[in-house]
Amino acid sequence: MSGTKIRKHFRSQSDVSSRTNRFSQSARNRAVHCLSFVTFSFFLFTSPPVRADDVAKQSVVVVVGATGAPEYEKEFTGWAEQWKTAATKGGADFVLIGTDENAAKPQALDRDRLKNILERAADTTDQELWLVLIGHGTFDGRTARFNLRGPDVSATDLAEWLKPLKRPVAVVNCGSASGPFVNKLSAANRVIVTAAKSGSEQNFARFGKYLSASIADAKADLDKDGQTSLLEAWLSASRKVEEFYKTEGRLATEHSLLEDNGDGRAVRADFFRGIRPNKKSADNTAIDGYRAHQFHLVRSPEEHRLPPELRRHRDELELSVIQLRDRKETIPQADYTGQLEALLIELAKVYEQSAGNKGTIVPASGERRK
Repeated sequence: MSGTKIRKHFRSQSDVSSRTNRFSQSARNRAVHCLSFVTFSFFLFTSPPVRADDVAKQSVVVVVGATGAPEYEKEFTGWAEQWKTAATKGGADFVLIGTDENAAKPQALDRDRLKNILERAADTTDQELWLVLIGHGTFDGRTARFNLRGPDVSATDLAEWLKPLKRPVAVVNCGSASGPFVNKLSAANRVIVTAAKSGSEQNFARFGKYLSASIADAKADLDKDGQTSLLEAWLSASRKVEEFYKTEGRLATEHSLLEDNGDGRAVRADFFRGIRPNKKSADNTAIDGYRAHQFHLVRSPEEHRLPPELRRHRDELELSVIQLRDRKETIPQADYTGQLEALLIELAKVYEQSAGNKGTIVPASGERRK
């Protein structure tokens, strides 16, 4: 198809109208909210039923730390159960560390077991790994730690253990004094969520309660695409924490952070309206949140129908479109339009390949992958 025909193809409203009848509502919703500044979301085709051998499992590792008091033990166990329920619903592998089921073993093994699990996770799959820390944390001015039964695990420890992993990783630290984990763990293809904005927020953190309830809650699905992303769950939990302190008439002692672009600088929930940032950073650098919106523990039926490699390529293209949109004011209009058109055509190819059940991906670079 020539460039002229492509432009006519995108501008033809009658063609858009006739094609949109072929697409599922949830797929259109995803395009509308992710690419809301364009009007040609018609390329999102409904995919064929998934084959069992197309599905690679995500992994969820939940670590319940030293509780310190009986009331916390009950609370933390409840949060862990909600993560287990969500993981089961999403078809993910689930591992739980630090509960009574391990009490007969030496407590020092909680730290060792976590290290061993992360070592084994490096080569098992390229699907998402969710590491969820539920408990208390400490910060001595230099080192942030998550409290375990026996020896604690530090942010430095986790950074070292996660270094070999090439798969997408989400680290969710629901403990107090967890803010310093952001700088230590920030990396490409990684989402970091903390209950506290700094090491000085050392009071009991309630954030984990609300996040565990939101991660698979349809009410937290802000863009109504049939699945709740980590970004959406984080926004929901952060606002519920804020509501708790306001209702209680108390000064908030915890402020959650999210970082997902690898620059080590996180954002708070008040940077967002819906799922879109409504503020700019002080130095005009990229705002976090876009990658976290691509992490779904419980995927929609439409999302499940995308083979993993197609999903990864789709995610890469969507991020490129969003990043291009954010740079719109800094580049000539003709360049912006040309780059946008090229990306959208690549996105159309992704969904056409899925609809045709083809296994070869043609990335924007032109290199073919199996």
